[in-house]
Amino acid sequence: MSAPQDDQVDRRSFLYRASALAAAATVGSVALPSIAHAAPAPTGPAALVDAPARSVDISELTIAEAATLIRKGRLTPEDLVRAHLDRIEEFDPTYQAFNRVLADEALARARSLGRDRGPALHGIPLAIKDNYYTAGVTTTANSYLFENFVPPYDATAVRRLTAAGGIVLGKTQMGPLATTRATTPDGRITTVNAWTPADPSTDPGGSSSGSATAVAARMATSSVGTQTGGSITAPSNAQNLTGLKPTMGRVSLHGIVPLSYTRDHPGTLARDAMDAAIMLTAMAGEDPEDPRTQGLPPVPDLVTAATPIVRAGRIRSRWRTRIGVIPGFTSGTSETAVARTAALDLLAGIDGLSVVDVTMPDEWDLLTNAAFNNVRLPERSEPFLPMLRSDLRGFGVSVTGWLQGALLGANEYLIGQRAKLRLLERVLDDLFGQCEVVVQTSPTPFDALGLPELALPIGFTRSGLPIGTILGGKPYGEDRLLAVAAAYQATTDWHHRRPADPVVPSAAARTTAPANRGRILAEQVPDLMQ
Repeated sequence: MSAPQDDQVDRRSFLYRASALAAAATVGSVALPSIAHAAPAPTGPAALVDAPARSVDISELTIAEAATLIRKGRLTPEDLVRAHLDRIEEFDPTYQAFNRVLADEALARARSLGRDRGPALHGIPLAIKDNYYTAGVTTTANSYLFENFVPPYDATAVRRLTAAGGIVLGKTQMGPLATTRATTPDGRITTVNAWTPADPSTDPGGSSSGSATAVAARMATSSVGTQTGGSITAPSNAQNLTGLKPTMGRVSLHGIVPLSYTRDHPGTLARDAMDAAIMLTAMAGEDPEDPRTQGLPPVPDLVTAATPIVRAGRIRSRWRTRIGVIPGFTSGTSETAVARTAALDLLAGIDGLSVVDVTMPDEWDLLTNAAFNNVRLPERSEPFLPMLRSDLRGFGVSVTGWLQGALLGANEYLIGQRAKLRLLERVLDDLFGQCEVVVQTSPTPFDALGLPELALPIGFTRSGLPIGTILGGKPYGEDRLLAVAAAYQATTDWHHRRPADPVVPSAAARTTAPANRGRILAEQVPDLMQ
């Protein structure tokens, strides 16, 4: 495989494009400068991965494992979908991950696909965050404003996932208008963390709460979310998932209810690096409906990047990579600090990876303060000004932030945009002059800068809660992030662990279904674990 794409991209052209994107937020959609890059060889469609299953419970299969069984005729899309729908019926009253389940539609789609070999997502059941348009299906963004909105078409990302064979199980609960953890529009908690279903106070993480819980609770094989301020990486870290927020423009935002023109990112919440690679490969690419996707480097071979390399019995990194450790990352004696230290030690022991301490760019704290972060608010409010003027009640519990955006002064907005570009310049030149990947304690400011991030599990607390971390990369460096995560996950098993099922209030639900629900019987598939 050739050099990673972040080595082929002119970082200065990314800075120029970010400047043009900031201007586009004020004047409307315009053509953006193309990214200068070395032309890689065409990659073609994603390779089909041969992944033997590790479990006889088909609700625990990864995309790669399930797709392998389907291709080999050992599992049908209908059986896979039924297994997940059964879990939704039994457990989602507790988890509250979905706000709409499309059971009949999903089963009909599964039957139509059959056993034929197809693309990488053939027959894979997916959960879709409810700010993605779904044709003919209510898309509410969990708000009063859209409670009766039925889009006439699919979001580009949804259309591409289904074209790749994916099956939509339903729409997931989310923060009202993607601003908080999942609640009702008036602020009552809905979705719980799959690892603590009896304790709603445990944060399921960010506005993509339902998408994360659906996957962690084995009610969907994978899911999609959006991130403007941490809503893919945070729920992934909170629920033991591998979440990938790509570079701005890598995935089209067409057909997604907006929050911020320069900061919204569609992405995936998956079980491991390979599944994240498969999902992003299906979602990514140029879209004539979204100028942010145009003029970019082609999508590299993410599936190969996420395939671990083993030589002489040892895991090695696909590319030599310096992993930068920011000041204070492992400070203290907390369980998180201990897990971070252990993860770095493990990464440092993988051939081709090195761990280096980095210094932050000048004026880091000044350039990443609240004022910098608040400039997203006017971008949030501007499309909704007519609604703000007519009835504030439509915004429910999130109304304060929308009003802040409408009232923020133009001078503050301009200063914030300039600070963002100054910070981006220093990150590209100074921080990434010291490393290729950097560990982070927060998704900010990389999500605001449009840079890629990958969240992955690195351990558990003594009470059983997942501990995760975030890797940040250079522009279009998703392949390198996936390669690092794949090497780490090839040497650990954190990402294989699943939460226990919740106690169902009534035992009746358990007695109405076959005892073998969601399982492949050993006599049916004698070599499933091979």
